[in-house]
Amino acid sequence: MAGFDYSFNPHPLVRGPIAQTIFGSQFTGDPQLPRRIQHRIRLDEKNLLLMYELKAAEESAPLVLIGHGMGGCSESGYMRRIAAKLFREGFGVFMMNQRGSGVGIGLCDRLWNGGSSEDLARIIQFIVDLYPARKLLVIGFSLTGNILLKYLGEGRQIPSNVHSALAVNPPIDLKVASQQISEGPWSNTFNKYYLGLMNRQVEAMVECHPEAFRPAVTPNTIWEFDVEYTAPAFGYPRVEAYYEECSAKQFLEPITVPTTILCSQDDPFIPAEIFQSVRMSQQIDFMNPEFGGHMGYISRSRNSLDDRRWMDFICVQWAKTLYPE
Repeated sequence: MAGFDYSFNPHPLVRGPIAQTIFGSQFTGDPQLPRRIQHRIRLDEKNLLLMYELKAAEESAPLVLIGHGMGGCSESGYMRRIAAKLFREGFGVFMMNQRGSGVGIGLCDRLWNGGSSEDLARIIQFIVDLYPARKLLVIGFSLTGNILLKYLGEGRQIPSNVHSALAVNPPIDLKVASQQISEGPWSNTFNKYYLGLMNRQVEAMVECHPEAFRPAVTPNTIWEFDVEYTAPAFGYPRVEAYYEECSAKQFLEPITVPTTILCSQDDPFIPAEIFQSVRMSQQIDFMNPEFGGHMGYISRSRNSLDDRRWMDFICVQWAKTLYPE
C-alpha cells in the first residue's frame, strides 16, 4: 500500500490498547449480508470444513478469502462487517470457518491451531479449482494471520491465483502471545472470554466424536489449553515444540507473494519488539501504527465507509488499491 496514508488516530473515548481491544471485540454491530452459498470441504471421513461465499455480480471480479481469529468464526462481527463491505465494493467473498468453529462446530475430531496451514491450503485450492481464472486475495485475522504467513513462507507451492495477502495482528510468536494472554494485564477477562468459546468447541467435538482426544482437565488459560489439548492432540512432544514449529516469525523472510502485515505497536498480546527482531521479505509491507490494540482500531474520525472502523477501512482500501475500479 505504498503511497497510501494509513495513519490511525484513536477515538478519545476508546483510548489505550485494552479499551480498543475490548470495544472492537464486543461492540461489533450487526451487518446484513446477502444470500450466501455454503461450501463443504471434506478433509477426511471425520473432518469437514464449512465456508460461505458471497457471490459477486461480476463474473470476473477478484475474490477475497477471509479467515477469523482464535475463538471466532464466519459469524464474528468483524468477519460479517468486512465481508459485507468488500461485497459492496464488487468483490466475491469467501468466509471460512476453521476446524470445529462456528457452523462447523462438532464436524471435526480435532480443533484447529496456529499451525493449521494445511487446512488453509485445502481451502485456497478449493477456491482456485472453483474459479481457476479469478485472482484471489487472502486476509487472515489474528491467529489465522499467523497461519497465513506460515502458509506463504514454509516452502509449499502457492497457486498463481493467490495475488496478495494481508495478515491483521498476527501473533507471529505463539509462545509470547500465549504468555501475554494468559498472564498479562486483564488476563482473567481475556482467558475467560477465549476459553469459554474454545471449551465449548471441545465439548461439541467430543459429543460428536467420542473417540476424539480431550483435555484431562478443563484449561483456565490459553497456555494451559495448549499444554493440555493443542500439543498432545497434534502429536507435539511438548507445548514449546508446537510454539517453535508453528510461529510465523521464522517464515517471513522466504515469502514471495506480495503481503501486508498490519499490527499496532500497543497490541496487548504481541509486543512490538517481536517484529523488530525478525527478518522480513522485501515483498512484505509492514503497517505498524502506534495505537489500535488487538484488532480494535476504533478511530477518532469517520472514514469513507461512513464509520469509525479503521481496520475494516484498511482491509477494503487494501483490496481496492490492488484492484481499482
